[in-house]
Amino acid sequence: MKKLSLCAAAIFAAAMNVSAWADNTDHPLPDATQAEIAKVVAVELKAYGGKTPVPGVVVGIWDPKLGTMFRGFGVSNLAAGKPMSVDDKFRIGSNTKTFVVTVILQLADEGKLSIDDTLDKFKLPVKVPNAGHITLRQLAEMRSGLLNFYALPAFQAYDKPASVPFDIVAWMQKGLDQPALFPPGTKFDYSNTNYILLGMVIEAVTHNTVAAEIENRILKPLKLSNTSYPVTDPGMPSPYTHGYMLNAKNEWDDETVALNPSVSGAAGVMISDAADMRRWVKLYTTTGMVSAASQKARLSCIPVPGRNGGFGLGIGCSAGWLGYTGGITGYNTSGYYLPSHDATVIAFVNSQREVPGKPDVSQAILRAIARILYPDNVPM
Repeated sequence: MKKLSLCAAAIFAAAMNVSAWADNTDHPLPDATQAEIAKVVAVELKAYGGKTPVPGVVVGIWDPKLGTMFRGFGVSNLAAGKPMSVDDKFRIGSNTKTFVVTVILQLADEGKLSIDDTLDKFKLPVKVPNAGHITLRQLAEMRSGLLNFYALPAFQAYDKPASVPFDIVAWMQKGLDQPALFPPGTKFDYSNTNYILLGMVIEAVTHNTVAAEIENRILKPLKLSNTSYPVTDPGMPSPYTHGYMLNAKNEWDDETVALNPSVSGAAGVMISDAADMRRWVKLYTTTGMVSAASQKARLSCIPVPGRNGGFGLGIGCSAGWLGYTGGITGYNTSGYYLPSHDATVIAFVNSQREVPGKPDVSQAILRAIARILYPDNVPM
């Protein structure tokens, strides 16, 4: 199978195509600063590459005081030699979780559920062991103790084309039938199973699909027209960047269409571009389209042992930054907001690359940018 990680270390642990974006308040970063950032971006793309660097990335920086930088680096289509454009869409992987949590919090605000409800209160298509002791809050915080079913050896051996629907219920049950990793609420463990369950809760409460709820509650009201939640179509809407993975020869394979949408669902299926995500990142990390009480709950990050940061309700916190990183076959996307500077930084990479002992490639780029612009707020 084309390996699915859907890893989102939400805690921070060659050609260049330039396309500028501006509104009435934006002004560009100084040329020297942009050149310095371009240099470190190139360094990270090379460090995470194979025989050639990671194909490309879109970098967006919006700081009302320092300035703006919005550029595509490298290429979005190796076969065609097409330069990366800031308009290209990416699979955003686990950034999907930020939308799912927002719907859960909205339903809580409407009195249709409580984030401290246990799973036994909902009619779900799967049987969850210990359902009477696992809360929605613990699912969102990655503290349920439920195994990430993507880690099952049988799932890792799954190798069917993207055109074949994936029986998410059957696979979820296989994971849920495994022993719990720890009692709920006692530890942190990143598990996509948690968010598939939250999606099932949304559907049980609303009698509607997660896709429709996100569309109606978030995407349409905010006019995020380049953001979507695919359900059956494994393809990408134009314009888009191709996604790449290194093969055994350290060369790039095009993995743009590697998975059926039903594989990732509420854990990581969504597609977006950097401009839409710029707006969404700042919104969900500030007011969040929810009540003040719900937003306070979202931002109540619990420290994670061994890491310089914490995790709240579908949000990572590190060195003053708030946001998320999503990884899915062929794509790695990070979007973070720094409240102290009212700054948003986006790094969308068209490869999911991890190096032992280092952050994901998009996080590495964000960290390099922070060292230049925000030396007092370098995430880990």
